[in-house]
Amino acid sequence: MKTICLVFQVHQPVQFRKYRFFEIGKNHYYFDDYANDTGMQKLAKKSILPANKILLQLIKSCKERFKVAFLITGITLEQTEIYTPEVIASFQELAKTGNVEFLSGTWSHSLSSLYDKEIFEDQVTRHSRKIIKLFGQKPEVFVNTGMIYSDEIGEQVAALGYKGIITEGARHVLGWKSPDFVYVNVLNPRLKVLMRNFRLCDDLTFRFSNTHWSGFPLTAEKYVDWLQKTDKKDEVINLFVNYETFGTIQPKESGIFDFLKALPPAVLNNPGLSFETPAEAIRNHQPVSAVHVPYPVSWADEERDLSAWLGNELQKEASSKLYALKKQMEANNDTEIETHWNYLQACDHFHYMSTKFFAKQKGYPYWNPYPSPYEAFINFMNILSDFKLRLDANVPKDRHALEIAHLNKKIKEKNALIKKMRTELNRLKKEKKTEKKPGNNSGKKIK
Repeated sequence: MKTICLVFQVHQPVQFRKYRFFEIGKNHYYFDDYANDTGMQKLAKKSILPANKILLQLIKSCKERFKVAFLITGITLEQTEIYTPEVIASFQELAKTGNVEFLSGTWSHSLSSLYDKEIFEDQVTRHSRKIIKLFGQKPEVFVNTGMIYSDEIGEQVAALGYKGIITEGARHVLGWKSPDFVYVNVLNPRLKVLMRNFRLCDDLTFRFSNTHWSGFPLTAEKYVDWLQKTDKKDEVINLFVNYETFGTIQPKESGIFDFLKALPPAVLNNPGLSFETPAEAIRNHQPVSAVHVPYPVSWADEERDLSAWLGNELQKEASSKLYALKKQMEANNDTEIETHWNYLQACDHFHYMSTKFFAKQKGYPYWNPYPSPYEAFINFMNILSDFKLRLDANVPKDRHALEIAHLNKKIKEKNALIKKMRTELNRLKKEKKTEKKPGNNSGKKIK
């Protein structure tokens, strides 16, 4: 039997306002509140809320045999709490069914895995804690920004305690192999690797409403037939798509919501197909081999590499200047600066600087708020310049003073950990004393 892992990514970037050069050092507010509010409202109303309603109905009508997973980025969760709290409530309702898994990622949807291990670990830990707080689940499976993956990144993810990771089933990595199996990280075989079947995913996201496509119109029955006709030895078909596919990229009028309603019953009516969450898939299927990825891959564009974010000098300059502030940020104690640091890391800002789309399309896709890569770069660098002035004022620039501040921060973190462990130790001692009291042979506490 073939397993379908259906995973949706939910991401809404924080948009910056037009920040001019003469504002540097004078105005420290960088955000376009109107664009962020309307953007989140639009995503919620056109995609998230109607799709969540359908999924909840499907889980109930399919007698809980239908399962699905989500990767919701940290900055998206933060924005939903501000602008659309009903979105959080709808995801919590899905979580209560027990048939929805929430995955872990980087808090800011950042490129930190390519630049700094400590920043990466901090982003991942922060995101995981938010998932636990909101949905009561500790994520077991990780998805990096843009599905970026390499052997070294996988090894670090395994060291953080994750059991699995999802990445792109890129042809130049797999060669003749199929993405529809469970693999393992070559450096740490304890980390299971699930590979995205990009052809079947792109049929939904990019080709669904294309009347010139040979597969048009795409019905649930036709799609299930394609799933069934994959190699008979295939075990796990990973469908990882943007949630905005439903209602935004593919508008409601295209019939995409009708397709979503029809797909799970059509899959479950086929005795050779079933649904599993990613955590279930890595538990229930044995890996077939290790997958060797010496250089990072991603799900972006035809190249499946890093060029969407780091393909030109503008992107490289902006990202390197940002992450060069790491040492100072370690000694920072200003919460607003910390918040802005996280927003600056979002990979979208570097994607806006890409020249690939601009050269091919005489302009930008709908998701890009800037008229040109250069203007995206200038706006980001103006903001970064002001941000650095604020950071310099808050954190000493002298190297020795910076090292002392960094060590003081580490000492505070250690002291906080020691305090937490002492509290836990005292609690355990009290419990042990309670168990030893006469007449309490059951081992339960005396009330």
